[in-house]
Amino acid sequence: FDLQCSMVLSGSVFSFCYLFFLGIFSISLLNVSAKRTFQIDYENNCFKKDGEPFRYISGSIHYSRVPRYYWKDRLLKMYMAGLNAVQMYVPWNFHEVMPKKFVFDGDKDLEHFLKLANDTGLLVILRAGPYICAEWDMGS
Repeated sequence: FDLQCSMVLSGSVFSFCYLFFLGIFSISLLNVSAKRTFQIDYENNCFKKDGEPFRYISGSIHYSRVPRYYWKDRLLKMYMAGLNAVQMYVPWNFHEVMPKKFVFDGDKDLEHFLKLANDTGLLVILRAGPYICAEWDMGS
């Protein structure tokens, strides 16, 4: 991999890049003391994080399928395996237990999961619903 960036940015990748940016932006809001930036450099065909060419290496975790007790352990194992980012779905119907009644505590504490990822040193690629597929009942 050439650090001058070798990632191809096509139209289909643009939406993924946008979600990647949202994930970095949301995590940076949790840590407001650090000045962080994310850009897509179309001239050099790469991502730039904090002004430097950046390549992310990510794995996926479904926090909705892992008990909260194990979140830190799983994220740490991902980090120790050499990942610098984690991809995750946010299943809409996991949080909306009844129409217009949302739950974000216990095993559904999304904010806590994002903070753990940040504290572990992982960036987050947040893939929000409502439809997520992911072998999830009704996909939403």
